[in-house]
Amino acid sequence: VQLVESGGGLVQPGGSLRLSCAASGFTFSSYCMGWFRQAPGKEREGVGQIDRGGRTVYADSVKGRFTISRDNAKNTLYLQMNSLNPDDTAMYYCAAGMGSCKRWLMPVSDFGYWGQGTQVTVS
Repeated sequence: VQLVESGGGLVQPGGSLRLSCAASGFTFSSYCMGWFRQAPGKEREGVGQIDRGGRTVYADSVKGRFTISRDNAKNTLYLQMNSLNPDDTAMYYCAAGMGSCKRWLMPVSDFGYWGQGTQVTVS
């Protein structure tokens, strides 16, 4: 199993970024997929998740600004981030869930496979 994030970088407040997560080694289309982030000195927190059918759940802090999508034909997960602010600065990780997606924001412990992360800095 391999998850590789890309698309991070430095962006000004109010700007946008699109993160990608390329998946391989498992049946991507069958998995609940999530995005998480971790700022320095803070715990890893859920940004949101997407189920096999494209239904999404988001953290309150990103609702209306971030959009998770997936392209099962390309085995790729996306995170479109708009209206970024300095509080969004963190390392962003994609993850594959160990079971079905829930209707609420799922914790770190519900995900078994992780990428190495991509840094997003808003300044």
